[in-house]
Amino acid sequence: MKIIHYCQHVLGMGHFFRSLEISRALENEQVIFISGGTKPAEQLPAHVEYFQLPGLCMDEDFGGLTPTDAGLTLDEVKAERSEKIKIIFEQEQPDIFLIELFPFGRKAFRFELLPILDSIKAGHYGNIKVICSLRDILVEKNDGGKHEKRCVDTLNKYFDLLLIHSDPQIAKLDETFQAINDIAIPYSYTGFVARKPHQNIRGTIRKQFRISNDEKLLIVSAGGGKVGISLLREVFNSFAELNLPKTKMLMLTGPFLDSTKYDLMKTASLSLPNITVEKFAQDFPDLLTGADAMISMAGYNTCMDILTTNIPSAVLPFAQNREQRMRAEKLAEHISLKIMNVNDLSNTNMKKIITNLLSSEHSSSTHSINLDGALNSAKDIQMAGTR
Repeated sequence: MKIIHYCQHVLGMGHFFRSLEISRALENEQVIFISGGTKPAEQLPAHVEYFQLPGLCMDEDFGGLTPTDAGLTLDEVKAERSEKIKIIFEQEQPDIFLIELFPFGRKAFRFELLPILDSIKAGHYGNIKVICSLRDILVEKNDGGKHEKRCVDTLNKYFDLLLIHSDPQIAKLDETFQAINDIAIPYSYTGFVARKPHQNIRGTIRKQFRISNDEKLLIVSAGGGKVGISLLREVFNSFAELNLPKTKMLMLTGPFLDSTKYDLMKTASLSLPNITVEKFAQDFPDLLTGADAMISMAGYNTCMDILTTNIPSAVLPFAQNREQRMRAEKLAEHISLKIMNVNDLSNTNMKKIITNLLSSEHSSSTHSINLDGALNSAKDIQMAGTR
């Protein structure tokens, strides 16, 4: 079976990594992964062919799209992307078109998606099943229901299946999407899509980062790095002032952090032997199994990493919408999780958070949250392709 998997991230990396885990689970199929955001340095499975579209991302004011190549205009990028997607479909004739988030989000990318969906519906590329891959909690729109009606109309017209990557005991779609009863196509909850760490990897990780048995390691992450600089700065300064004995910190700023800001933080760390600053780390869940605590933004993937590793954690939800805080609060009902707010971005409060986390022990209790979303999604996609 041949699957074209479309994923467009414009801010963080959560969309990319969640989609990649689903593609990874489709190990017996041929997957063509189309991305239009900046590609993280991630090793792809052999059955996944990566295709990079000319890049688009959110501008710094979150007011609209901007090309990642400063030498191209937005119209030029849009035209080139649309043409390249069309050529891929003409050449590949896939069985499945798997689209991440759209039509529940990514409205700005209708220019390239709707023409392809119209062509699929007209049968120009053969019998293709169209599937929407959707996260657990949506960013709600205060527009009198116009957004939800547009979503439903698009979904019912073009799509064959909706996969919701959530455990309904934690988050159900109707909590942030009121028009769920108007959806006419089949939909199912797959469980959360979570990256799984390798077994018994803690010793290897600690040896790699030269952490002795009597030392502790704090991981600090800002996800993709487009947001979260205030958190990084406060943790950096507070940890440096604490100067805790036999304690090290690895700070991952994210690959999309402004280079000037990264260089300043990296330079400051060079004079502090217990602090290391890097942009990105491969196999992040493995890294967490070797650590003793984590402070991070509260994206989907980060929350899943906390669930799979049980690492003592404090998270700062993105303030621009309520999605991250809502998810974190729901998960905190099932696990021990410190949820921060802007008041915690102070020297006194952050020092308390750091010391409390490092004095905590990994939880030995288990939860019943379904983290098999990638495997279950793969099964649903394969079944749809045989119908």
